[in-house]
Amino acid sequence: MPVKLTVTGAAAVAHAMRQINPDVVAAYPITPQTPIVEYYAGFVSDGIVDTVLIPVESEHSAMSAVVGSAASGARTMTATAANGLALMLEIVYIAASYRLPIIMPVVNRALSGPINIHCDHSDAMMARDSGWIQFFTENHQEAYDFTIMATKLAEKENVLLPVMVNLDGFITSHGVESFEMLDDGVVREFVGSWNPKYSLLDTKNPVTFGPLDLFDYYFEHHRQQEEAMTNAYKELPRVFEEFEKISGRKYDFLDLYKVDDADYIMVVMNSTASTAKYVVDQLREEGHKVGLVKPQVFTPFPKKEFQQVLNGRKGVVVLDRAMSFGKEAPLYSLVKSSLYEVASRPSLGSYVYGLGGRDTTPEMIREAFEDVLQGNLIADEQRYLGLRE
Repeated sequence: MPVKLTVTGAAAVAHAMRQINPDVVAAYPITPQTPIVEYYAGFVSDGIVDTVLIPVESEHSAMSAVVGSAASGARTMTATAANGLALMLEIVYIAASYRLPIIMPVVNRALSGPINIHCDHSDAMMARDSGWIQFFTENHQEAYDFTIMATKLAEKENVLLPVMVNLDGFITSHGVESFEMLDDGVVREFVGSWNPKYSLLDTKNPVTFGPLDLFDYYFEHHRQQEEAMTNAYKELPRVFEEFEKISGRKYDFLDLYKVDDADYIMVVMNSTASTAKYVVDQLREEGHKVGLVKPQVFTPFPKKEFQQVLNGRKGVVVLDRAMSFGKEAPLYSLVKSSLYEVASRPSLGSYVYGLGGRDTTPEMIREAFEDVLQGNLIADEQRYLGLRE
């Protein structure tokens, strides 16, 4: 039977990893990711899992080690955050181009500089075009669940792509709350065993990884990666459905909160969605038809789902916890472009919030809602919540 645990988000993710029991985990400590691998190292030292744990001297080496491990046919995981992800970014691209189903929780943290150890999404957005599938999670339950679903999806033969499971630094990783943990046997049956078609250790069927790939085949290989991402988009509903059968929890590309009759909608990712839902409830009590859309899948981007949900609404505000300097904020730009061909485009507003871990209060969320309720939106203007001008 499932059990309820009251632990940190880092511990919840570590328990998902324990139940998956990967063959290899390589990692380097970095705040606020460190507790995930610390918890997991405890499972290794206590003999609860039979994972080979590789401590390395940098995140670049961590990703290099897991690339070698996954290429050899081992089920492989790692974890990182912020500057660690930046240091390993060269190999992050390689992991995707080699089509290796590595799972990596990313505990979202602001990128330097100036140095900052608190939450925003600049690290995930830095890697958004690296070829990795990207999930975003609001709380402990979702971080746990998506780590399990990521393994199922990544290893499908028509996908074979690495996956990042994003959770907010300190807010989710170090905050304590309850989540429901499935039986170990149920999780292991769900993810199954990993039997790769290609392995560096299969000497009877030799393969090449990492060849020089110039103008002769590079283009075609990247087209294959795009096809794999399209396959991931098609496979995700089946993964969600299978996971619902074992957990009772229903997931989709977008988490919709009180949107059925909503005229005005906010789009926001990760833990801030909890605050936004509270404000939606307040505004509903005041008679305003507002709702919330929380993307749980960022890559592949659910363009069709956004079109279906946002077409015909009166107004939409999009909140980003990252900036794209000199360009529109990353989530906003994708939502905006997805609405180009819908029959009835809503008015749109872009808001950047919470950089460097700045608190995002209900009053700030209400400020964005009040702009859309009053018709005070300019699609090409980037606004800021909680900023000292």
